[in-house]
Amino acid sequence: MPFRNRSEAGRRLAAALEPYRKEDPVILALPRGGVPVAADVAARLSAPLDLLLVRKIGTPGQPELAMGAVVDGAEPVVVRNEDVIRAAAVPAAEFDRVCAQEMRELERRRARYLADRQPLDLAGRVVVIVDDGIATGATARAAIGGLRRRGVRRIIVATPVAPPEVVDALRVEADDVVCLEQPRDFGAIGLYYGDFRQLSDEEVVATLRAFGPRGEASGRA
Repeated sequence: MPFRNRSEAGRRLAAALEPYRKEDPVILALPRGGVPVAADVAARLSAPLDLLLVRKIGTPGQPELAMGAVVDGAEPVVVRNEDVIRAAAVPAAEFDRVCAQEMRELERRRARYLADRQPLDLAGRVVVIVDDGIATGATARAAIGGLRRRGVRRIIVATPVAPPEVVDALRVEADDVVCLEQPRDFGAIGLYYGDFRQLSDEEVVATLRAFGPRGEASGRA
């Protein structure tokens, strides 16, 4: 099993991202699971941490299988995974229903996690999107699409584990992809962690609070 927990994965990912320290990057976590991974990356690279709110649009009857994703913003970005939609024969109305449901969850998370916290200015910055694992790539693709609209300079996708074909596809859309483990017989993300428990909203909020209102670490090493 490659990773004991998300914290260990974050430390190892930070080591692989060390060359980007000189780029003064901003670390963007995909909640919830990406937050502890990103927190260790940000602390070890002395980089600010913020959230990038993205929701997977799960396939009816198989919610862990992404038929798309939506990223929060003034103009939400929706990415459709057409292969999954066709294979599962998902009607357009059903896709729209689940998408609207996930948009409501984005609104809830924005209010719960960020409250009055102002988002970091990303214009002209190098940003590193961090998640605890990538399965289909739909969420990461939505994140990339949303960030392109915010005028960032470079987008790096960083994750402990993902299938090799997904990594290859993301390299087309991102400026770089850093992935520690790329098993061909992928299965599920949780198979690569000893501890893959669900994080609570309270843990996400506490992690952000530890980094302060401007995303800067306070007392973390």
